[in-house]
Amino acid sequence: PTINSSSNNDLFWGSQTAQDKHYKFCKLEACTWQSFGDRATIIISQTTTPHVFEAMSLLERLATDPGIVAVMKERELVVNYLGEMDPIDDRIMQKNEAHGGGCLLGYNTNRGLRIDLKLRSDDLQTFRPYAQLAATLIHELSHNWVSEHDHLFWTNYGQMRVEYLHQHSISTHIVNGKTTAQLAGVTQYCQDGMKSIYSSTMAELRREMMQHGLSPDPIAPVVQARCNELVTLHFKTTQQQKINSNKNRGNTTYGQQQQRTRRELMLEAAEVRARKREDEDEIEKL
Repeated sequence: PTINSSSNNDLFWGSQTAQDKHYKFCKLEACTWQSFGDRATIIISQTTTPHVFEAMSLLERLATDPGIVAVMKERELVVNYLGEMDPIDDRIMQKNEAHGGGCLLGYNTNRGLRIDLKLRSDDLQTFRPYAQLAATLIHELSHNWVSEHDHLFWTNYGQMRVEYLHQHSISTHIVNGKTTAQLAGVTQYCQDGMKSIYSSTMAELRREMMQHGLSPDPIAPVVQARCNELVTLHFKTTQQQKINSNKNRGNTTYGQQQQRTRRELMLEAAEVRARKREDEDEIEKL
């Protein structure tokens, strides 16, 4: 089934979280068991796989993830379809061979026209860990600009990954007693702020790039620069919010002072009139 992504049914991230109205995934599409490929009859009869509605909910969760929303908005991205990769389609085997035989977790069609993710585990019993799916989605979004897994691709991915983790690190939203970092499963990457975000991102880049015979050392300064930019921007934003808050409090206090001053003047005027009447009474008595 396919739904318009604006429905935002289960509000996993809280009622204040949704996709940006301009930069977003336009439609979401999950697999039904009928579309699971040539071996569907045999495999589905031997397993209990999550329902298609659960897959749709997971796609919605990814599309409205505050970190993903921040990346989409920062890069002004629009993706027509965010879909579920058919987990047992024979075409996946062909794509695996094209990628050197590795485990294919997602693919990007026509640089963002459509992105598909392998939501389900290999045995189809459950979904893959959410943090892995979010990282895969960022990976596929990076293919909007660069097709090959070269240094330019990994530079872009590294910066987007930092942006994603940073958004969860600074988020103040609490949903059912949990931060968005806890809900996204990335608390361990954000616990020391940007320091841990940078180190975890570089460690991830080293693991991933080694599979392509590359070293992350040449792109480390660019990733570090992006980290510094985000820290500076967050500091300026926080300071401006404090200034605005102080101004609002100052205006309220000034207004209260004005009100007190007017009341005091009215009391003083009343006292003057009362004293004047008393003096007039005294004069009459004389």
